[in-house]
Amino acid sequence: MSAPTAPATPTATRPDADTLRRLPKAVLHDHLDGGLRPATVVELAESVGHTLPTTDPGELAAWYVEAANSGDLVRYIATFEHTLAVMQTREGLLRTAEEYVLDLAADGVVYGEVRYAPELMLNGGLTLAEVVETVQEGLAAGMAKAAAAGTPVRVGTLLCGMRMWDRTRATADLAVAFRDAGVVGFDIAGAEDGFPPADHLDAFAHLRRENVPFTIHAGEAHGLPSIHQALQVCGAQRIGHGVRITDDIVDGKLGRLAGWVRDRRVALEMCPTSNLQTGAAASIAEHPITALKDLGFRVTLNTDNRLVSGTTMTREMALLVEEAGWGVEDLRTVTVNAVKSAFLPFDERRALIEDVVLPGYASAL
Repeated sequence: MSAPTAPATPTATRPDADTLRRLPKAVLHDHLDGGLRPATVVELAESVGHTLPTTDPGELAAWYVEAANSGDLVRYIATFEHTLAVMQTREGLLRTAEEYVLDLAADGVVYGEVRYAPELMLNGGLTLAEVVETVQEGLAAGMAKAAAAGTPVRVGTLLCGMRMWDRTRATADLAVAFRDAGVVGFDIAGAEDGFPPADHLDAFAHLRRENVPFTIHAGEAHGLPSIHQALQVCGAQRIGHGVRITDDIVDGKLGRLAGWVRDRRVALEMCPTSNLQTGAAASIAEHPITALKDLGFRVTLNTDNRLVSGTTMTREMALLVEEAGWGVEDLRTVTVNAVKSAFLPFDERRALIEDVVLPGYASAL
């Protein structure tokens, strides 16, 4: 593989730590079950009788990051055993969903899309529909509290089908059923290699018929064929991760698939820290997000799993500033990119950019 090359980045306005915290942020790729508070996991685990690696919240947080730093996507995914164990009851789902929103608000996020697989939360006796209803109730409570505290954030939901199993059509049906109740789209998640998106064409065809947008995890653990299938066979509007699009770029020259992605403004939901953990990128400095941004791709910056990666949107931004030379202008670009590609109506996206995002960045320049 030849790394993409890009035009030299002009002198950038480098923000300090306080400015980074205040900048308005938008996150499109963040998993509910990967972003719990360590103390919440400990408390809920005790209430349901689940054994954790440690009951000290600080040690548990460190355990997650260490376990995920294996460079192996399958092992990375296995760390979710403990968060999912405490998300099988109404109490657990309400609390984790509400705290999810409050944590985004505290991080300066003004728009977020949270994704999760309802089929992984049925062990406590809830139905698929009850899981979705409960999570939406928790998210609504969080948004109300954030607004009351003067840090409003809007959060939409993406329902995930697990690509290794056969419930993706049922989950797609849920996305259609709850489209007017906070669910804004659909995704497939889970081990990518060996489980191509085309295995779930029935679900994607149904979503297209019903005008429900969807993204697909692709180009992380598997290469260009995964991205091609997600876009040209399944019809995805965005790509989750997509770092392997660099396989189609040689010395700055775009191949046909890379050209399609860039020219048609297909958003790439890039997650630098997560990609380092799963071995999809070697370092923050060398992560493709910088070169792809400079080549004109619609890249977005995301956390993926805040607990598992020990990260926040502020931290992801700080890493790019410190290790890849980003400035406020670059951060504004990826934030605007994210809102432009959000699964929201056009007028709402435009208002969010013009009334919230651009003024917030103007104050930092």
